[in-house]
Amino acid sequence: MNQHPDRATAAAGLAQTARDLYRRGWMDGTAGNLSVRLAEPAHAALITASGRSKGSLTAQDTVAVDTATGHPLEPGGPPPSAETSIHAAVYRTVPGSGAVVHAHPPHATAVAVLAARDQQDAVRFTDLEVIKGLAVPDPAAISVPVFTNWPDVAVIGSDVAAYLTTNRSGIPPVLLIAYHGATAWGPTLDVARNRLECLEALCQLLLLTGQYPARTEHASPMRLRGA
Repeated sequence: MNQHPDRATAAAGLAQTARDLYRRGWMDGTAGNLSVRLAEPAHAALITASGRSKGSLTAQDTVAVDTATGHPLEPGGPPPSAETSIHAAVYRTVPGSGAVVHAHPPHATAVAVLAARDQQDAVRFTDLEVIKGLAVPDPAAISVPVFTNWPDVAVIGSDVAAYLTTNRSGIPPVLLIAYHGATAWGPTLDVARNRLECLEALCQLLLLTGQYPARTEHASPMRLRGA
C-alpha cells in the first residue's frame, strides 16, 4: 500500500518543518531544502522552491519534481531547490525513502569542515547512544561519508548516487557535505528530520568531548577529490 502523503498534506508538512528548522538556526536565510514523496503521481516528490526563506515558507513555496531526475513536473512554476539532484539521488537508490532533509546545523557543518581540512572522506562515531536513532544494524559505531562540495550541485548528486548504489547495507541514512551541511532521509519527513537531529547531536558530542578527529578508513576515492 502506498503510504506517501497527498500533495496538500506534504506541502503543509514541508512548510512547518522548514519553519521549525529555521527557528533552530539550521536554515538561515534561504538555505536548506526538504522534500517528500507524493502518493500521486507515481515517481513524484514535492520539494521546497529555490530562493525561499524557510522561516516564512508556505505550502505554495513547493514544487513537484520527478524523483528519478529532479526535473519539475509542472512547467511555469517556481524553480525547485538548486540541490534537488541530491534528493533525487536518494530517491532512486534507497528503497523506501519517503523524505529528504538538507540543512546547515552548526555542529554537523563544523565537523564537515574539519573533515575536509583533514582530507577525511568519512567521520566515525563510536559508542554514543544517539547512534541508535539512525536505525543502523550495529549501533556501536558508524562512519558517515563526507562528500565534496562541488560548485555544480549535479556532481554532488552523482557522487551521492554512486556511493549509495555501491554501499547498500549497513550505512547510516545521513551524510555530510564538506564546507556545506548535512542531509538525512527516511520513510517519512518526521523520521528524516529526527535523523538529522541525531547527526547534529553526534557531531556536537564529538566536538564537546574532544574526540575529533576520529580517524576512519577511506570509504571511497570519489569524495574530496581535488580538495
